[in-house]
Amino acid sequence: MLQEELPIATFELPVQARELCVGELGGAATPDHPLDIQVFHIRLANSANRREAASVLIRKMYGWRGYAFDPAEQYEANKITLYAETGGQVVGTMSLCLDSTPGLPADDNFRDMLDPLRACGRRLCEPSRLAIDKGVTKRVFAALIHISYLYSHRLHGYSDYVIEVNPRHVLFYKRMLGFSDFGGERPCPRVGAPAVLLRLPLSYMSGQIRRWGGLMEQHGEERSFYPYFFPVWDEPGITARLLAGRN
Repeated sequence: MLQEELPIATFELPVQARELCVGELGGAATPDHPLDIQVFHIRLANSANRREAASVLIRKMYGWRGYAFDPAEQYEANKITLYAETGGQVVGTMSLCLDSTPGLPADDNFRDMLDPLRACGRRLCEPSRLAIDKGVTKRVFAALIHISYLYSHRLHGYSDYVIEVNPRHVLFYKRMLGFSDFGGERPCPRVGAPAVLLRLPLSYMSGQIRRWGGLMEQHGEERSFYPYFFPVWDEPGITARLLAGRN
């Protein structure tokens, strides 16, 4: 049970909402609340036990897709790793790499595309090692991305996300978060699969959060993940807990 410290963020969902709860974790989902409410916590993987729990989920999801995974890469000095848990079980994780010497993982394949951005004064960071267990609420994905945005953009002034994704996932990131093409398909030896480079200015994400964050199912015709982000009035508290947890 990985619950020894206060989480960075917590949210609750009714267990009856099948599409919005953990459904395929090797057994039945167990609610944390007696009134059929499932509680999700987002935490920093800042201990050996938490890092191992996050690595287990990544190995599971990457192995299922046939991707390679080196757990040592996940915890380099210029990275943070976030994870989501419910009932003490890790159901989602992602890492965020901040640009510094010797650079970002994407530089292995796309340095020729990234260096011109740096020369223009853009500050780059790279979400990576994203793994969400099957059947888990879209709010887990949205919460992990939102908190990584707060860490990179609000706390440290980074300006752009760049990501390497499998070609079959490109449309998802474009539709759900607003990424755009930035580099054509190239082989990625780290995972043993092809990759496409995408870019997202974090100023765009900021605007979408202000417009849609916290609306949940009351979003009308909006089809992105932004309605499932936290509302903007939650950001100061989340940012303060994130900063305290990182220190």
